Amino acid sequence: ELSRWLIHPKAGVFVGNVSARVRDLLWQRLQKSMTKGAALLIYSSNTEQGFTIRVLGNTKKTIEDYEGLMLPKTPILR
Repeated sequence: ELSRWLIHPKAGVFVGNVSARVRDLLWQRLQKSMTKGAALLIYSSNTEQGFTIRVLGNTKKTIEDYEGLMLPKTPILR
C-alpha cells in the first residue's frame, strides 16, 4: 500500500510528500500490519528542528527527546 502513495527508491525505503491525514492513516495501517522489522517516519513539522520522528519496532538506535530536540541514541553494548 505504501507504494501507491510514495516513491520506492530502494528496498524498504519509501519517500514522498503526502498530507498529514494520509501520512497518519498510512502510519496506522503500518502499526496494525507490521509483525517484524522496524519503521522510521520523518516528516516536516513546526518544531525547533523543523521535523518530527516516529519509530516503530526495534531499531539499532533509539530516538530520544532532549528538551525538544529529537536525537538518535546508540545503546552501549557490554
